[in-house]
Amino acid sequence: MNGQLALFAAGDEKGLPRVFTVSEVTRRIRAWLEADRVLQDLWLVGEVSNWRQSPAGHVYFTLKDDQAAMRCVLWRSNAHQVSYLPAGDGETVLAHGYVSVYDPQGVYQLYVDELQPLGLGSWYARFEELKRKLEAEGLLTRPRRPLPTFPRRIGVVTSPSGAVLRDILNVLRRRYPLAEVILAPTLVQGDDAPPQIVRALQAIARVPQVDVVILARGGGSIEDLWAFNDERVARAIAASPLPVVCGVGHETDFTIADFVADMRAPTPSAAAELVTPDRTELQRRIATLRRGLAAACTNLIVRLRRKLEGEKRSLRQLSLRTRLQRLRQRVDELALTAMRTVRYALVLRHERLRGLRWRLEVLNPTATLARGYAIVYRQDDHRVVVRVAQVSRGDRLTVRVSDGYFRSTVD
Repeated sequence: MNGQLALFAAGDEKGLPRVFTVSEVTRRIRAWLEADRVLQDLWLVGEVSNWRQSPAGHVYFTLKDDQAAMRCVLWRSNAHQVSYLPAGDGETVLAHGYVSVYDPQGVYQLYVDELQPLGLGSWYARFEELKRKLEAEGLLTRPRRPLPTFPRRIGVVTSPSGAVLRDILNVLRRRYPLAEVILAPTLVQGDDAPPQIVRALQAIARVPQVDVVILARGGGSIEDLWAFNDERVARAIAASPLPVVCGVGHETDFTIADFVADMRAPTPSAAAELVTPDRTELQRRIATLRRGLAAACTNLIVRLRRKLEGEKRSLRQLSLRTRLQRLRQRVDELALTAMRTVRYALVLRHERLRGLRWRLEVLNPTATLARGYAIVYRQDDHRVVVRVAQVSRGDRLTVRVSDGYFRSTVD
């Protein structure tokens, strides 16, 4: 069979079964579809779901009603020409095109060449109705509970078998391995999911020391995510005593749970990042704080050392030894000053004495006698003779000269 799948059909005219390849069956089905004039010129009404535009510009989406869904393709060349494009999921539209088979996947789909709006679909209408109801009750505008900075235990409400749990655990292990993870398993899709989600939220709130809860699910269509648009889930989130971070779907997906939760994350992995600090950033902050602490300690030691030196100087200035040293120095200075004063006074007195001596020498009679003068006394009364009239003939006189005395008589 050349590695191809085969289909056994009814036997031929020889009674043997005829074998078909998958490609042959697919081509036959496509031929049947393309031979139907109704399916080749078809107006289809349905609610838009899974609206997605590829980087090449082609648009892929699903049209559905309450009982069935059909894949649709709008090629880029037609997308530029249509008069209307839906804003996203939830709108009900009229789509024109033809039905054919996409061979590589073996699915039939509508190749759209025209779109016309018909309004919001029932899913989106229910979404808006519940949103308005909860908003009127204040559940969407209530004060949000702050997330813990360093959570000890993190509760996770999600399916235990999906890739979402592995993604969350990988993020937590990389960013903040100190936290302990407590899983409350639940269905995240289908009619049984809402009551299970409610019970999981209530159960995780009873676990001791849980600081924050992550409510998570991977991406999907509006039907896949509808459990998180359930009123019971919304009220359970609002009633939770713990802060709840909702990471449901992809960045473009919004559910009622996102509006009620304390914080919305665009993806489950982003929710894990929101509830934990980054270990690398913490290490950088610790290193910065360590450097700042070392610098602060160094500055403090320098300031205290300077203060200590100042206190030492003050103590030295106030100490008895320092005062004695200053007084001793003052005594030395005073003694030196007194000595200089006395010496100066002595010099002055000596000079004054020399002056008086010189004056005395000038006035000393002996000095006059040395120059040839003499002093004459009367011997009887020792009176100095200064005039001739003081003596008479025969008077006896004493004459003093520079080196002695001699007597004489007036002749």
